Amino acid sequence: MSLYEELGGAAAISGALDRFYPKVLGDSVLSPYFDGIDMVALKGKAEAFLALAFGGPQTYDGVGLRAIHDRPRRQGMDDQVFDRFMMHFGATLQELGVPEDKIAQAAAIAEGARADVLGR
Repeated sequence: MSLYEELGGAAAISGALDRFYPKVLGDSVLSPYFDGIDMVALKGKAEAFLALAFGGPQTYDGVGLRAIHDRPRRQGMDDQVFDRFMMHFGATLQELGVPEDKIAQAAAIAEGARADVLGR
């Protein structure tokens, strides 16, 4: 069974993002990176991307992580910003009662994207 299925599929990912983005937008360090961003569109892309990353349906049709994060990198996004983003990601999964081993799997997948997100 894929991590996507173990987490609860599309409904679970959508629900997690519904909790996650308010945390990010309420964080004074992270919120400036989302100024002017269509959050409804972003959530849709994030749902499709996470489904793909976690072994679910492959419907993501966006650009790669390196390209999509060009603007935030130009705004100063660095390892500390990435870590803060991941902190909220992990906290959201904990709030939803996701088992620690599944949180660790999801975090490892996200951590694997660090180099592309940060343009390395």
